[in-house]
Amino acid sequence: MFQLIIIALGGALGAVSRFLLSHFVYQNYGRSFPWGTLSVNLLGSFLMGFLFILLNHKLLEHPEFRGFLIVGFLGALTTFSTFSLDTLLLIENGDWLHALINILSNVIACLFAVWLGFFIGRLFFE
Repeated sequence: MFQLIIIALGGALGAVSRFLLSHFVYQNYGRSFPWGTLSVNLLGSFLMGFLFILLNHKLLEHPEFRGFLIVGFLGALTTFSTFSLDTLLLIENGDWLHALINILSNVIACLFAVWLGFFIGRLFFE
């Protein structure tokens, strides 16, 4: 039961963080492209890589950190469903170029971000 509470707390913080970050990005860069969703997915991907290394090398004796950070916080911070909706709306509006850019940037840039998180984590913790 304790693990579920920890995951729920992480999820609540992740969801609020996603809202605040994407809202900030949209206020500053507009809504002509789904920059808010991309920004939370990039940040979440980087943090996923970094925290995976940190948790596996330094905090193995505390599995509740994994539930709180990876499952809860990052699970709620990043959003594949919003990325999918953003892409579909671009397609529905006939904006195929931005839809393609959104797909490629979320997939390629987020893979790079998680690799970068791994790389930096390994520099510090291995």
